Amino acid sequence: MNTTVRRARDVGELFIGAIVGALVAFVGLKVIATVDWPSFNSSNVTRALTTVGQVVAVAALVLVVLLNRHRSGRSSTGWLTSLVSTIATAGLVTVTLGMPLGATKLYLFGLSVDQEFRTEYLTRMTSSPRLADMTYLDLPPYYPAGWFWWGGRYAGLEGLPGWEAYKPWAILSMAAAAAVGILLWNRMLGATRGIPIALAVTVITLMFASPEPYAAVLVLLGVPMLITMLYALRGQSRSAGGPVGGLRSGTSWPAVVASGAFLGLSATFYTLYTGLFALTAVLMACYLVVQAWIGAANKAVPDATVSGRRRSVIGAIIGRLASIAAISGLIALLVWAPYLWSRLRSEPASGGTAEHYLPERGAILPLPFFHLTLVGLLSLVGLIWILLRFRNRTVALALGIAVATIYLFCLLSMLLTAGGTTLLSFRLDPILNATLAAAGVLALADLSRWAVGRFGDVRFAIGAVATVAAMAVAQDVPGFLSTEITTAYTDTDGYGVRADQRPPGAESYYPEIHRLIREQTTKPATDNVVLTADYGFLSIYPYWGFQGLTSHYANPLAEFDKRAKAIERWADSTTPDELVEKLDRSPWTPPNVFLFRYAADGYTLRLAEDVYPNDPNVKRYTVTFDPAAFADPRFVVTEVGPFVVVVRR
Repeated sequence: MNTTVRRARDVGELFIGAIVGALVAFVGLKVIATVDWPSFNSSNVTRALTTVGQVVAVAALVLVVLLNRHRSGRSSTGWLTSLVSTIATAGLVTVTLGMPLGATKLYLFGLSVDQEFRTEYLTRMTSSPRLADMTYLDLPPYYPAGWFWWGGRYAGLEGLPGWEAYKPWAILSMAAAAAVGILLWNRMLGATRGIPIALAVTVITLMFASPEPYAAVLVLLGVPMLITMLYALRGQSRSAGGPVGGLRSGTSWPAVVASGAFLGLSATFYTLYTGLFALTAVLMACYLVVQAWIGAANKAVPDATVSGRRRSVIGAIIGRLASIAAISGLIALLVWAPYLWSRLRSEPASGGTAEHYLPERGAILPLPFFHLTLVGLLSLVGLIWILLRFRNRTVALALGIAVATIYLFCLLSMLLTAGGTTLLSFRLDPILNATLAAAGVLALADLSRWAVGRFGDVRFAIGAVATVAAMAVAQDVPGFLSTEITTAYTDTDGYGVRADQRPPGAESYYPEIHRLIREQTTKPATDNVVLTADYGFLSIYPYWGFQGLTSHYANPLAEFDKRAKAIERWADSTTPDELVEKLDRSPWTPPNVFLFRYAADGYTLRLAEDVYPNDPNVKRYTVTFDPAAFADPRFVVTEVGPFVVVVRR
């Protein structure tokens, strides 16, 4: 089989693997939804069934490893191995998250905390395929829209509102990514090592990254792609041989294209992770340049030849890095072009404070290998293996540079606190844990070979212990995420229902409020701008918001700080004429709908102010509107439970 056909087959296999993984999750979630399960926070039934499903998935993966044990390395990835691997891995993702959430329509963290604005984004992308800010009218998106855009298309195909599509789309996208991830590992290292590594990375990702599903997707794909990126930059040589020159002849262009495509995909999903992966690629290139410089000097050849060799190799490395950057940049522009164009036109921007958050985790270096857990032990073994093997193993070098990059990123983030900002490095913990876990599995593989040579054929005992350890970590995932799962049951969903069957919160009035606004404005939700502090309402229905949840999630082009001052001035109005005049003078499209909370002294809004470097970094304050300011035929005022709905005619 020629090289072109083989590469086309490999790409096709990854594409089919993603489809198979998504189908497994889709069918699995449909099956789970056919049963009226008890809620996770009041019964252990769903957790017990989760464990059973995990055992089946892990057993299938172990069986594939056993069947491939007698085959040779990289050839051990036949179609049956690929099929069972993808089905089992996607099934593991589906049952681990889908079963505990089987009795609720909400995803981890429900409609609370960060999940509120993420759901709002998916609701926006469901209402229209046009790229738009999650909250503000007529603004291009600041946060990458890729994952949410595809989620909106999924919601449209299923006929679901965005908030209800969030859970299945999150699980489906992670299942597809896990399926592709295991195929990548199998292709690079063979099934006997690739499957255990993929299993470890998948379980660790579910444990630490699943509340941010678009981040989890990048972890599942990004850890194996680290090896591809190093190979793309190094050229077609072995690790011990160092990088090779010849941009045309010595370069693996499929690896360069794959690396650029992955970085581009990452840029459309998550800016922070893209920055990390890009910095990792740069540090890989720097390492290879140093290696080439030293390696050329050690050759017993004339100085002129050494100089020429250096120029050739270093030029090739820089050319490969530039090619990866160009490919990723073009893909990134698919979602970033509208925002960058607005900034290039010098449109007003202020008030965005996305980097103003420094919890305790962001003030210390993450050291998972010193935690007294199975994950901590695996991380420690992985770290030691990287330090011992990075000189002669491509995988160890790639994972080692990634670990070093993460720590450099953390230090830079801490250093920037002196300048009043951060890099949000605490969010890199899932990548660090997954990378060290992958190295840990490779370390155990080396240790098992040593043990066989020292004690005889003890592979069965080692495999049995490793399988039990994998199950121990996997079955702990629902417990580790118990707070996130419980919130999905205690929050009120878009139908006004709490999944734990307890009385719903004030959010149960949202459907009635939505009906009133539609009747009184005679407009669809996407033609209305709402001023409210109940942002869950914007998560469920695609109304435009006049103001965002906090400045940390606000588009800089929205001028969050200036809008807050404008709202405070509006609240000072005592007559309808005064209020209408102020609204009409607004530099932004003013709200035509107000959703307040009722209080004895008037209609209230609870707004947010950035108080970084304090932790918490948000201070809530209340502004109160005088009901007299709306006592006019130009406004329709309706009380709904604890809410007051005001519609401007």
